[in-house]
Amino acid sequence: MQLTGKTILLTGGTDGIGREMALQLKAKGATVILTGRNPNRIAAMQTLGFEVIAADLSAEAGIDCVVEAVAGTPLDILINNAGMGSSHDFRQGRPDLDVDDNSIYLNLNAPIHLITRLMDTLKARPEAMIVNVTSGLAIAPSSGAPVYCATKAALRSYTLALRAQLADTHIHVLEALPPMVETKMTDGMNGAKMAPTECARQIVSAMERSANEANIGIVKALQVMNSISPALVRKVMLSIGT
Repeated sequence: MQLTGKTILLTGGTDGIGREMALQLKAKGATVILTGRNPNRIAAMQTLGFEVIAADLSAEAGIDCVVEAVAGTPLDILINNAGMGSSHDFRQGRPDLDVDDNSIYLNLNAPIHLITRLMDTLKARPEAMIVNVTSGLAIAPSSGAPVYCATKAALRSYTLALRAQLADTHIHVLEALPPMVETKMTDGMNGAKMAPTECARQIVSAMERSANEANIGIVKALQVMNSISPALVRKVMLSIGT
């Protein structure tokens, strides 16, 4: 897809991978509308010329806010990037169910709601795209974050089915599967981390190529291993976080 001239709604676009995607998409000539929650980060992106919708997408009211803000805007691309972690680890104590619920809503419900409520807008465009950012953990979970992994696996499943449903339309569906990336969410986590700039570059490249999947960094190897021995991949990934 040619990105120049496209109008894009990018959730979670004020920090991490989202911020880098916003900058790279703007550099390619796209108009990028962002969502964010942190006032300081929102202000920082506004000073760079971005329109930013202040909305907490971990609750229905945030979805309403975004949909109302873009009403009448000819959106060509929806990028569901916003996400949050949830440890849910009984080895560390009783999990916080409120945090779990927020994670489930933000990581899974929010993309489904935005896709559903903006589908008519996307269908009205000559060509359109939906990008769902899942995770390498959607392939096999880590023991340290089962709720986060479950939401990403569910979004991956939804994305596969959605692509099949829209196969005969002009709406392309892309799934991006990042590895662990150097962001605020991964602060304190051990292991190799990809720079958000490079992760964003690979996602944007996949958009330009109209790829079905962007298996980023080490996720490429994970996909190959999973095709050979899913049981081995599950064993290795479940050992992460133990």
